[in-house]
Amino acid sequence: MSDAGQWCLIESDPGVFTELIRAFNVQGTQVEEVWSLDDQTLEELKPVYGLIFLFKWQGGNDSSRLHPEADLSVDENVYFAKQVINNACATQAILSILLNCPTIDLGAELDNFKDFTRLFDPYDKGLAITNSELIRGVHNSFARSDPFFLDQTDQSSSEKEDIFHFISYVPVQGALYELDGLSNGPVNLGPCTGDNWLEKVRPVIQERMSRYTSAEIRFNLLALIKNREDVYRTRIGEIDERMRHASNTNNSSELMQLSEERDQLLQRIEMEKVKFKRYERENSLRKHNFIQFIYNIIRILAERGELQARIEYARKEMSKRIKDRAEKKKGESGSKN
Repeated sequence: MSDAGQWCLIESDPGVFTELIRAFNVQGTQVEEVWSLDDQTLEELKPVYGLIFLFKWQGGNDSSRLHPEADLSVDENVYFAKQVINNACATQAILSILLNCPTIDLGAELDNFKDFTRLFDPYDKGLAITNSELIRGVHNSFARSDPFFLDQTDQSSSEKEDIFHFISYVPVQGALYELDGLSNGPVNLGPCTGDNWLEKVRPVIQERMSRYTSAEIRFNLLALIKNREDVYRTRIGEIDERMRHASNTNNSSELMQLSEERDQLLQRIEMEKVKFKRYERENSLRKHNFIQFIYNIIRILAERGELQARIEYARKEMSKRIKDRAEKKKGESGSKN
């Protein structure tokens, strides 16, 4: 895999992914974390354009090997790109959904990119993603500001760190696909409809998770969905129409019920606005370099003659915490015996 034009690692977070998609100038979407695969949770998220699954990568276990019975034949309706650059899997998983959903407003730049690369083979599509200034620039805009930069391409370290990988699940032309840039091709998991594809994907994700030990809980599932404020405003429009009809027929009980539903939707819209403001602040903090701020605090404490006392206090507190943890662990071991 190429390391040219280095890409940063980005956090698996709905706020990060939502802002990243907006930076592509894609309209009318957002990303939400999926805490459960039960029917009620998935129903509340609809319409769902696709799912992004994060898991600990185990070398060689790409999607095509995990599904030997699956159809790997090339389908021109599926936009599939090989991952040819390190650390690009998060953005590539997002693109795998965006570029396979004709109902999403991609914006001019991403729409032109899709049209230009449509007939490329998967490897060349991956190269095109890597060399896109828009895509690479947006991705790297979420790099954490860190003056103590570590070369992520250095493989000489004897310490083995866990590697995590993103893949996508998306319905395309009546079939459910698992799209993994490290696989040999798009994995057709069988027929589905726009209504039942989430039911079809549930056992696939559960089976993937079952391949790990019970101690492994580091999974993350995100849904790329229609913008919630747009969904709620559409519902409010429908309710307003029903309220007019109820008013004409003097149906006071229905009017009261519809009015309550409308108020609840307005509250949800306000909650969405608060959430997006929080996303904006959190993303700003992620990108900000706090080194100068920390340096000035330390300098001021030193000038006041308070630094050494603070250091000693911190050492005592840390020693106390270590001792408390050791005693707690010892107590837990004793209770088990």
